[in-house]
Amino acid sequence: MSPIYLDNNATTRTDPAVVAAMLPFFSDHFGNASSQHSFGVPVADAIRNARKKVRTFLGAALDQEIVFTSGGTESDNTAILSALDTQQGRDEIVTTKVEHPALLSLLDHLRTSRGIKTHYVGVDSLGRLDLEEYRRALGPRTAIASAMWANNETGALFPVQRLADLAHAAGALFHTDAVQAAGKIPLHLKGTAIDMLSLSGHKFQGPKGVGALYVRKGTPFSPHLRGGAQERRRRGGTENVPGIIGLGAAAELAGARMAEDHMAIRGMRDRLESAILNTIEHCFVIGDTDDRLPNTTNIAFAYVEGEAIIHNLDRAGIAASLGSACASGSMKPSHVLLAMNVPMTTLKGAIRMTLSRENTQGEVDRVLRVLPEIISKLRATSRLWRARARPEPVMQVSPVEMAP
Repeated sequence: MSPIYLDNNATTRTDPAVVAAMLPFFSDHFGNASSQHSFGVPVADAIRNARKKVRTFLGAALDQEIVFTSGGTESDNTAILSALDTQQGRDEIVTTKVEHPALLSLLDHLRTSRGIKTHYVGVDSLGRLDLEEYRRALGPRTAIASAMWANNETGALFPVQRLADLAHAAGALFHTDAVQAAGKIPLHLKGTAIDMLSLSGHKFQGPKGVGALYVRKGTPFSPHLRGGAQERRRRGGTENVPGIIGLGAAAELAGARMAEDHMAIRGMRDRLESAILNTIEHCFVIGDTDDRLPNTTNIAFAYVEGEAIIHNLDRAGIAASLGSACASGSMKPSHVLLAMNVPMTTLKGAIRMTLSRENTQGEVDRVLRVLPEIISKLRATSRLWRARARPEPVMQVSPVEMAP
């Protein structure tokens, strides 16, 4: 029986058409794009074509607004560090409590190494950002505000265009981590106040190790990686040509397929989610079910451990992930679920299932046959299940404790 992959927010399979586009640039077209001869010029042309594809994918105004990077983490780091370097007299950052570790880890480092102050804006029980708290956090010392377009654990969407307008009103730059949003929902950047945006190819069936940072024309910018003249001196180092070509191919495919994929994937997700809620007691969907990514469901099962659910699913040939994502080397609960004040009895029983265009209705049927039995067996041996009549406490933590 073929395995089922439901962890597409972690990474996606590289599309065969993307692989085919990349292969010639490992051997046939191997020249350095900076070389002014017959081996290098065609490679430079191919990079320009890939840049145009990514620009079109993002709905940006100009090809030169696209800077190729190694992925989301580099793009996030570059955006924040650039803002601190260019916004003179501003040494504070505004972000949210539910950002990805790619951003939160950097902010924690900046706090301890440089004394940079960060304001962490909270969310409600559905993962929706507190707009008034965000507005109050902005001030004359804010260098940049950064908020993800879509949350990687719950799929919740933030009103990033509105957030960008508010940041500009305070004289600050605005960045969004769109790593999870890209390829799942349309991103139309032209005409918005978004200054910088991060994306990563492997989240929409492109290769790993390549991404992009959108830098709106006129945005002050200071490079994070300094070296040669590549990327208009905004990111030094010889280009990852096969990766860039793959990123462009994946962006083109995702743009062409998005509307059709959105409907099909959302339909499978909703069917899976509805059947689980109707057949398994004491479970619920975490997050805003009205305004979220079409492929993501995060379901909390009370009185069982999510880690045990994942291991049992894996033994049944089904790959999912912990919605209650643990920090490396510890059993620390997800900072996202903590920020949403998920009750303790369900905090560690959340699993995330994320679909792609490669999933099928038959796979959904198989999950629905397997999962209820897994939950039933785990609850039969659960001390929490036997003690479920007790009140459900809520874990309260500080913003600093939430950051990985």
